[in-house]
Amino acid sequence: MKIAISIPDEMFKEIEEVTKECDCSRSQVFVMAAREFLERRRSRKLLEALDEAYKTKETPEEAKTRREAKTYHARKIRKEPY
Repeated sequence: MKIAISIPDEMFKEIEEVTKECDCSRSQVFVMAAREFLERRRSRKLLEALDEAYKTKETPEEAKTRREAKTYHARKIRKEPY
């Protein structure tokens, strides 16, 4: 898909330098930049969702369950032959 965008002159000059250094087209530079931006955005959204999920303090029941699970798995690992 073709699009038209406006960018500052200095940024255009820098992008032109990158295209020569990397032997790629302006379109490829913009695609790489957009991919990186979108990946960072997805990562940020995931972190925000995790922060939201874990922002509440665990209840005493949750803490007990976590301790029990940790103990159970530690025992299982000790029994594994290595």
